[in-house]
Amino acid sequence: MLPILPTSVIGSYPKPRWLLRMYGLRELGKIPEEDFKEAVKDASVAVLREHERAGVDIPWEGEMWRSEMTEYFTAKIKGFRFYGPVRVWGNAYFNKAAAIDKLEYKEPLVLEEFLWVKENTTREIVKVPITGPYTIAEWSFNEYYPDKESFVMDLAKIINKELKTLEDNGAKFIQLDEPAMLNHPDEVPLAVEAINRAVKGIKIKVGLHVCYSNYYLLADYFDDIRVTQFALEFANRQFRDMDFVKKLSGKELGYGVVDVHNPRVESVDEIVRAIKKIFNYLDPEWVYINPDCGLKLLDRKIAYQKLVNMVQAVKIVRKELEKEGKTEIEFRTLKDI
Repeated sequence: MLPILPTSVIGSYPKPRWLLRMYGLRELGKIPEEDFKEAVKDASVAVLREHERAGVDIPWEGEMWRSEMTEYFTAKIKGFRFYGPVRVWGNAYFNKAAAIDKLEYKEPLVLEEFLWVKENTTREIVKVPITGPYTIAEWSFNEYYPDKESFVMDLAKIINKELKTLEDNGAKFIQLDEPAMLNHPDEVPLAVEAINRAVKGIKIKVGLHVCYSNYYLLADYFDDIRVTQFALEFANRQFRDMDFVKKLSGKELGYGVVDVHNPRVESVDEIVRAIKKIFNYLDPEWVYINPDCGLKLLDRKIAYQKLVNMVQAVKIVRKELEKEGKTEIEFRTLKDI
């Protein structure tokens, strides 16, 4: 059982400045890999403790191990090749990989990261975010597969192997990140098929995070996607156009109540009001509370304070729900749907 309105994070968190310097030195080949790994582990524990100190029920370590949400995964999958950085916007670049051969699962993708967190957390449950198969394909070049479908589905099989590996090693809650799955409305059925293939045979809790998208389109597929929870953004949309949530039945909502794109820290009272808005659409027993998305683009102090205020707001709403006899919820998994 969990306290009602469990609090969690989506994934990323600001990296400490000293860790960013270590990433730079590693890229230049100026530090031993073992020194870099030690720095990553230290930062991982530091951020994990920050989430726990803020009071988050289901934390993560902010993806300290990951350079970027697709590059980190494609670097570990056999069949991808990097040609060099690609500019995303302004002065932001990332190494966009190209599939040049049949993709194969050659090594665990996030197992070491998860085991480290599992060993160092004070919480019973952590959330393990993993970039989903459709987004990896969408944000990569295809120089091998005859069509996008075969590209995406091979990635889904690889992600499935990773999920099984994590499940076998004690993971209880995995989140697939698919920010690109609604980019092409005609390809949404492919993205849905890939997600369902990725979770085939998995029995633990699986969430799906989708941001900056047409949620009315996503809502048409709520019943078709085999996940336990949909983690979506609301604060960045000023909590407008929320009636699509009415289509959500028998699955949870990870409700985004703080805007990760705005450095302004929402007050506790403001977040309390935001939380109560969702009760017009869903019973509290089906709601988790989290930020809209990853917090990595914010100043670290601001990111932390947003989490602190989010947790304090939840405590206030919990006291009100306690008067109605609502204090706990079950921890639902894929076995339950």
